[in-house]
Amino acid sequence: MPSEDRNRTSPFPYGGHRFEFRAVGSSQNVSFVNTVLNSITADAFARFATEIEGGKKPQDVAIAALNSSWKTVFNGNGYSQEWREEAQKRGVWRIDSGVEAMNRLSVEKNIKLFESLGVLTKTETEARRLVMLGHYVGTVEVEANCMIDMIKQFIIPSVGEAGQDTKALEAAAAKVEKKLASVHHEEDAFKKAVLARELRLETMEEARVVCDAAEAECPASMWPFATYRDLLFLDSNQDGHGQTIS
Repeated sequence: MPSEDRNRTSPFPYGGHRFEFRAVGSSQNVSFVNTVLNSITADAFARFATEIEGGKKPQDVAIAALNSSWKTVFNGNGYSQEWREEAQKRGVWRIDSGVEAMNRLSVEKNIKLFESLGVLTKTETEARRLVMLGHYVGTVEVEANCMIDMIKQFIIPSVGEAGQDTKALEAAAAKVEKKLASVHHEEDAFKKAVLARELRLETMEEARVVCDAAEAECPASMWPFATYRDLLFLDSNQDGHGQTIS
């Protein structure tokens, strides 16, 4: 077994004669991710081979590659704010948004990489970009519509029945609806995805805070969904027949 710590906070931890990749989302298909990684690796080996076949010593090529890459080596928490700031100081290029990353798939240098290796044509690469952006927007659309339905059809009536003010909930639902409408009205694929990202990570997050506040005040017996207590301590709140213990 390797003696070094397998850093689970790194997107590319070294695990003893191998590197692992930990940055794929839990619901993400790894096939295209592997296509990109293998293309990058193949391109690097092709450049190494060209230099070695041109007369350079393999050791010198390896040393030069390592010396030019020290700025990317970071042994701390690769998902922390510390690394974001440190990467910027070192001049390491980073993309903080998945939507931004998807959109950069078909920039000229990436198109040339795929074409030079015979992996994807320019048209195929652009199609991938559009499909990925469209999939993101579609997923957010489903989530937003679900949230709107939950708030308007279940939470507002229940909270109102409990005698609580529903104005904040109504305003939150209206804000999500308005932002979703702006997504629908945008034609450009990238701009549409940017709006969807704002909807998911800003507007819907704000609505979530309002709903959480309402849940904290609403009697558990009147709350239309499983409470946080139910979700966290489900087994201790039910008898052997799945009935909630009062």
